[in-house]
Amino acid sequence: MKLNDLVGIIEDKEVIGERSLEVAGISYNSKKIDENFLFVAIKGAKFDGHNFVKEAIDKGARAVVVEQIQEDIKDATIILVPDSRVALAQIAARFYGDPSSKLTLIGITGTNGKTTTSYLVGSIFKEAGFKTGIMGTINYCYGGKSIPASMTTPESLDLQSMLAEMVEDGVTHVVMEVSSHALDLGRVESLQFDAGVFTNFTQDHLDYHQTMEHYFSSKAKLFNHLLVESSKKKGSCAVINADDPFSENLALNTIPNIIRYGVKNKFQVFPEHIKLALDGTTARINTPKGSLNIRSPLIGEFNLYNILAAASVAIGQGVSLPYIEKGIGSLDKVPGRFERIENGEGINIIVDYAHTSDALERTLATIKSLSKGKIITVFGCGGDRDRLKRPLMGAVSGKYSDLSIITSDNPRTEDPNTIIEGIEEGIKRLGIRKYCVDDLTVNSCKKGYVTVVDRLRAIRFAIDIAKYQDTVLIAGKGHEDYQIVGNEKIPFDDRQEARNAISERVKRRALLNV
Repeated sequence: MKLNDLVGIIEDKEVIGERSLEVAGISYNSKKIDENFLFVAIKGAKFDGHNFVKEAIDKGARAVVVEQIQEDIKDATIILVPDSRVALAQIAARFYGDPSSKLTLIGITGTNGKTTTSYLVGSIFKEAGFKTGIMGTINYCYGGKSIPASMTTPESLDLQSMLAEMVEDGVTHVVMEVSSHALDLGRVESLQFDAGVFTNFTQDHLDYHQTMEHYFSSKAKLFNHLLVESSKKKGSCAVINADDPFSENLALNTIPNIIRYGVKNKFQVFPEHIKLALDGTTARINTPKGSLNIRSPLIGEFNLYNILAAASVAIGQGVSLPYIEKGIGSLDKVPGRFERIENGEGINIIVDYAHTSDALERTLATIKSLSKGKIITVFGCGGDRDRLKRPLMGAVSGKYSDLSIITSDNPRTEDPNTIIEGIEEGIKRLGIRKYCVDDLTVNSCKKGYVTVVDRLRAIRFAIDIAKYQDTVLIAGKGHEDYQIVGNEKIPFDDRQEARNAISERVKRRALLNV
């Protein structure tokens, strides 16, 4: 494709050099540059692409997109732009043939519930016979492929490439999680959304956004910018959780179609005759198209909200009611989302991704309302991330748990003990007693908390001391099959470690009975 055709869409640009170059490919990574490529210099958290322009040219780049002129740029056309990330998204969309215009594209944003909602919508679409792709926190799935996700929403170039591949594979519908980072960094610019979903808004990612105002304004871009632009071509629909007070702050007056759902507020989509149990959820859901009788293996009120969101999306896309019912009922679990670990000990072992105070509270409130025994919670907080949520999570665990076991999550480059101390601040304010591990024997569980830095040891300890009908919640990492210590990813899966701990417990009891 000619360079001039690629960059023609970019506003407020200055082109210095030859415009009629043939562009063979695009990259924002200087190490992936080949002959006749276009290099786009973007600023990242650790590296600035502007420092690698010369390397890109040496490797074959014949044009570069930059935000500021550099003296050493030679033998390449320069495209000077105000925001190279937005430019990358626009160029990528054009290079790959604007694939989102050929797809039914659903974008889901919010602090919690994005992954489960995306899986539910995907399940409904599949029941309706649509060839569907899903992109989110766990993986990118399409055309029989499942690619582990490096980030919730990929960089715009990678995103457009995958969407183009989906179109090539015959995919017609794509459901994607849209993170606040992606919205703020322009990764989803130039995408045409058929629907945007707002699940909820609570504190998270303040290490990046700094303020709740900036965090919310980033989320809101899906509606007040991208959906507004998309609706000019697609007649897009906004799906809004009306029970969340922040939904009132979304500028929706320019979006033609809005579907509001809620449990407390009865707008277009709302449930009646709700039954929440440890074996799943049943309800009748009222919609503008008629009533749905829902039976879902998913547990808890927070999952009822996810079900309402998914049903609302499907209604907005014209999916018939029987397909919606089947799609919701056939999704038995989402990896690492309130995922139960089967065992013969009569213990409820649950692995959940809850890594915010709000998500942890919703999960623990559900457990408390449904379980008969004591609640043992194993959790930590990520290192090099939002420090303000640490005491909040400690307070939530202390409020609902009989025993909180504070441990490591992904400490990254922080001292795990420092992270744990931050969590302890919140639980100490409740006057909850701290124990030593040695104070708690096997099959005993006192009200209080302990600190166990080693996550493996913490999981084993929790399962060892649990009694019949107790619940062990292992929170924070969910589907992740690794732990980040320093700059290294170490294999570690909460679900597998819980299974191993149960096996060890059974073996020990068998030896005692010999």
